[in-house]
Amino acid sequence: MQTDLRSAFPVLERVAYLNTGSVGPVPTAAADAAREELEDALRNGRGGKAHFDRLIEMGDRLRVRVASLMGAAAGEIALTGATTDGVNAVVAGLDLRPGDEVLTSDEEHPGLLAPIASARERRGVKVRVAPFAELAGAVTAQTRLVACSHVGWQTGRVMDTKALSAAGAPVLLDGAQGLGAVPVDVGALGCDYYAASGQKWLCGPIGSGYLYVRSERIAGLAPAAPGYQTLSEPLRALDLPLKEGAARFDRGFPPSENLAWALASLDVLGDDGSFQATAVEGARRLARLLVERGLTVAPRGDSTLVSWETSDPESESARLLGAGYLVRNLPGTPYVRASVGAWTGEKELAGLAEEAAASRS
Repeated sequence: MQTDLRSAFPVLERVAYLNTGSVGPVPTAAADAAREELEDALRNGRGGKAHFDRLIEMGDRLRVRVASLMGAAAGEIALTGATTDGVNAVVAGLDLRPGDEVLTSDEEHPGLLAPIASARERRGVKVRVAPFAELAGAVTAQTRLVACSHVGWQTGRVMDTKALSAAGAPVLLDGAQGLGAVPVDVGALGCDYYAASGQKWLCGPIGSGYLYVRSERIAGLAPAAPGYQTLSEPLRALDLPLKEGAARFDRGFPPSENLAWALASLDVLGDDGSFQATAVEGARRLARLLVERGLTVAPRGDSTLVSWETSDPESESARLLGAGYLVRNLPGTPYVRASVGAWTGEKELAGLAEEAAASRS
């Protein structure tokens, strides 16, 4: 299966692609699908009822596919433009008031921190930070929302979501390093909201993302950016008749080329979850190889991310790219991070470990 999957990504012919935690590689089938949509628009235009009906149909298909990946119902999924869109939709849509507490961890991405910082500055919300591993124990009766990562973006640590959901406060998970990378079952996770990216582990276009809102929470969340696409009856817009389900949180009409690309990438990856298990096992092997060669690997969980310490992460990531390994340095940390995909081969894992160890000699 891996050989077939590798052949779907032309970039793998020239570089070991280990930066999916930032942006995933593009499958040939996805590029072809997007190109076909653009060529159709060039020839036939982008107007008319048939065009928009088709956009809606493609969006509905994508919503169903993503819902299946999350273990959710299609009516609980909104189509957004990024993980941060989903975070903003929740933080801005909740009736948070001065003094209400939002609890987060000390290992969060700026895309999650900025929305809650804005709520603090504009709405008087109190933001409290606790250590990642101790977050569940930091929940109090004053906590109105816990906003944190499912999988930490810096080191690949995995949140104890069972303990977190049992703590009693509503939970918003940042799933940028979760959806498409590790198995996601929002029911088992116990979260109320799950914001995720399309361009990372699902290999979709930049400008694609998804938000899960548990059905019982939909009515209590006001659309942060209402518009034509969020209305059930657009001709009665001043009455604000919202669509049923999480579609009321959609971020407008995604371009047809983005929808086609996202759907084609999901076809390449498949729906059985085997690609996730392969990637998690590959990351586990890489971590072991790095430790065996004397490198200090950051504490991590069963995820697809592996980070290790180096004296100059920016220079080291550039050196590794020159050697054929596309990884990422993490500014403000001592780490270089590798994102292991199901398409990452054994030779690439071994080669990266050897090359990383060479910088110590």
